[in-house]
Amino acid sequence: MARPMTPEELSALGRSLLSTNAVLELAVLAACLALAWAVTRALRGRTHDANSVLFGRRLIDGALFPLLSLGLALLAQHVLLAALQLPPAVLRIAVALLFSLAVIRVFVRVLRAAFPDSELVRIVERWLSWAVWIGMILWVTGVLPMLLEEMDAITWKLGSSHVSLRALLEGAFNAVVVLVLALWLSAAIEARLLKGHLTDLSVRKIAANATRALLLFVGLLVALSAAGIDLTALSVFGGAIGVGLGLGLQKLASNYVSGFVVLAERSLRIGDLVKVDNFEGRITDINTRATIIRAANGRESIVPNELLITQRVENASLTETCVMTSTVVQVAYGTDVLKLRSKLLAALGNIERVMKDADHSAAVHLTNFAADGLELTIWYWVPDPLNGQSNLRSEVNLAILAVLDAEGIEIPFPQRVLRRAPASAKPLPAAPGP
Repeated sequence: MARPMTPEELSALGRSLLSTNAVLELAVLAACLALAWAVTRALRGRTHDANSVLFGRRLIDGALFPLLSLGLALLAQHVLLAALQLPPAVLRIAVALLFSLAVIRVFVRVLRAAFPDSELVRIVERWLSWAVWIGMILWVTGVLPMLLEEMDAITWKLGSSHVSLRALLEGAFNAVVVLVLALWLSAAIEARLLKGHLTDLSVRKIAANATRALLLFVGLLVALSAAGIDLTALSVFGGAIGVGLGLGLQKLASNYVSGFVVLAERSLRIGDLVKVDNFEGRITDINTRATIIRAANGRESIVPNELLITQRVENASLTETCVMTSTVVQVAYGTDVLKLRSKLLAALGNIERVMKDADHSAAVHLTNFAADGLELTIWYWVPDPLNGQSNLRSEVNLAILAVLDAEGIEIPFPQRVLRRAPASAKPLPAAPGP
């Protein structure tokens, strides 16, 4: 980026903006923007990924358009200054604006790609935009270098070295840049892994989580080194970090490690039907801290990963995806159960989603001699429980009801006889008082 301007250069810049050369620079700037838009459109092609860092939702919403525009504007500025001996005026301001826009777009798009569901990204985008635009204005007007010189004069002693406020701010800025680049790379690798050719989504998920953790760790080390912090000094804080993990971050560290254990041993996988703490549903995601379980009614439960290790978890699809379910019906005493059993099995065989192979065949059992009738339990296997079990249960019950109606078999129900006392009967005497 160009150096800040002195007050004399600002006055000359104002006069240049009113000259005829400004029209030529505006035309060159428009050509640079049009060329950057055309190249961005050609590179994107027909793909439209809303989480793409380079392209975004629209062409100008990603990071590639301002970066290309900035590069073309710098090239045009150099050509006009070297070949035509024209002092840059419009392009100098445009370069500063495009540089600020590129910084904002890169940071925001990387954060949105790394944390797509976070509402905090919008707040960060707003504050980052204000900070970048204000910093650009201060830099162009020459105020920012004076502020940096004043910050450089503010120092204090840490151990045997002196640290200035400017060094801390520059180190923090370098650390943020390095971490954003690490997030960008990890988001790209994670997206490629999750769209890979592996059939097991849990394996891809653990690979993506491990890759992000490794890149963030390396990025943190590089950021600390860029900030001027001696990495050998981290050994001094090793005991403090261990105590912090043992006390304040014990649960967080336990959930984080438990998430990798769950994914590594593959006892619970994304898509499995499980029951945890009386909550039954399908695992939709396994994060580093918690696992998301979605019930059939749409409710979601956020279960800490530690509970999946320490508590008993019922997995209905660990070894196979099909599950067995049942329905109960009562028939009157005297019913030919053997004949009814064959007709019920034939009716279940006509239902498409009921499994019919030898290992998963339906069955009808006489399970209880109830007070009102014979209790029959109909067992059947569901091959695709993710498509719903209540709808199949309803279809099975309708088929059973049709068989009972066709055979003229009634479903017994409790009956009560009410006797009314005659009008001539004397009322019962009242209970004696206390």
